[in-house]
This record gives sequence, C-alpha cells and structure tokens, in this order.
Amino acid sequence: MLLCLHGTCVAFDGRALLLVGPSGSGKSSLALQLMAFGADLVSDDQTQLMRDGDGVVATAPSAISGLIEAREVGLLRANVCEKATLCAIVKMDAIEGARLPRKRYMDILSVAVPVLHKSEGPHFAAALLQYLKGGALDPDDHP
Repeated sequence: MLLCLHGTCVAFDGRALLLVGPSGSGKSSLALQLMAFGADLVSDDQTQLMRDGDGVVATAPSAISGLIEAREVGLLRANVCEKATLCAIVKMDAIEGARLPRKRYMDILSVAVPVLHKSEGPHFAAALLQYLKGGALDPDDHP
C-alpha cells in the first residue's frame, strides 16, 4: 500500500523526518536548515510512504524528486536520498511547551511513528539533526 501525505521529508544516513503542517507553516524552511546541516532531501511538499517490514519508508513522487521550494527564491535542486526509513514526524502546527516532552506516536500504515512538535528555539534544526543521528530517550523511562 502506498500512502501520499502533504509533507516535506529529509534524511540523514537513511533515517527520515517527515515535516507536516499547513501551507506556510515552515516545512520547506526547516528542511532547508536541516539540509544546510548535512541532511538530504527525500521529498518536498508531497511524500510517499510505504510499509517495509516493521517500518515505513519515505520516497518522492518522480515528478518532484530533487526539488525543494524556497519562498522568495524559487525551486532549488537538492541532493537526494531516494528512500529512507521514517523515524519521526514533526508537526509544524503544534508548538512544544515541555522542556522534556513525553513521547507521542502517530499510526502510519500500522506502524507507531514518534511525533515531535515544533520548537521556536534557534536550536530546533540542530536538535532534529541530532535526533536523526541518535534518536532520543523517553523521559518517563529515565530519571
């Protein structure tokens, strides 16, 4: 089964983040920041998701592969990760209020995928890249 979602997806070392939210919520801008830190583009604006064993794989529709929109600049070419395993979803229309947020999940193709809310701090893109590199601990499981 193939699921197509309105969202922008970037990856680092085969691990993907799917950025979701309404138009103008900053999905492409955050993706560009992550790409400046070394992530590769999977897909901008529309992302295809497929179940792969115990996980979900993200890819781009062929018509938009390798392109990302930068508002007030235009459509830009980008280094592409053709497919990556989804490790988290970032909801751009929800602001995180907790210093150490509890884990949240969203069901995507019968897989529980961690959900993060947007942070307004200047560290957010760097923190997300580190999340891609090493994941995160659940504060409920550790003192």
